[in-house]
Amino acid sequence: MRYIRLTLEYDGTNFSGWQKQTGTGLRTVQGVLEKALEKLTGERIATCGAGRTDAGVHALGQVVSFGTEASIPVARFPAALNGVLPPDVVVKESEEVDASFHARYSAIAKQYRYLIWNGRLPSALWRNYSYHVPQPLDEKAMQDGACYFEGSHDFVAFSATGSSVKSTVRNLLSFQVSRCGDWVIMTVTAEGFLYKMVRLMAGTLVAVGLGRCAPAKVGEILAAKEKGRGGPALPPQGLCLMRIYYPGDDMGLQPDQPVATPVAYPFLSGDGL
Repeated sequence: MRYIRLTLEYDGTNFSGWQKQTGTGLRTVQGVLEKALEKLTGERIATCGAGRTDAGVHALGQVVSFGTEASIPVARFPAALNGVLPPDVVVKESEEVDASFHARYSAIAKQYRYLIWNGRLPSALWRNYSYHVPQPLDEKAMQDGACYFEGSHDFVAFSATGSSVKSTVRNLLSFQVSRCGDWVIMTVTAEGFLYKMVRLMAGTLVAVGLGRCAPAKVGEILAAKEKGRGGPALPPQGLCLMRIYYPGDDMGLQPDQPVATPVAYPFLSGDGL
């Protein structure tokens, strides 16, 4: 048995999330990938994804692991799979790994980015990849509020129903809010997340950016530890799974230094459109 690690990019618009939902007829990224692997290898392969993205959520750096007895050279997996996958899923990288590697449980951190179009009028081109807020947002106030999220806290106020986790304590490593023209970008890195946690945190920060509450309100909501206090959850299309970190990866989280992140979209490189 060989063990393979893939890095995927996908447009979540027409998917009902990452996780396969047998018998429902729903289209999922995991389901599509496993069908492609079966077509390629002739094997029924069970895959494991590092992040269980929800319906409508995108990914630039989803990591998947699986075992196979196929003799396909590891370097050939991206081209071979992309030949049978639909165009809204692309395998970017592949490598052979040790049997002990697990895409989800070997991860030490995950990074998500939430993208807001803060122009007066909506964007037809980016409607499936961002959330439109027409009123001016104060990104500096949002960053002040985001600082309260950093560190180890009980995030029960920023968890949604439908999760069966034993603990709602999570360690958030960095939360950066920045602006590029009419775009407001929230980038968050943590050791783990609760169900809809990023979208609930982002919704709270939008309220701060609109002046509906002070940045310190974020700390008050965290301290209260009451479910349902955070949010509202922003829509899924603005969220993108950027990267999964594993032991040995440089997360660029030194004090007073911006988080080293891959760019979510070409126009956020700092050069403008």
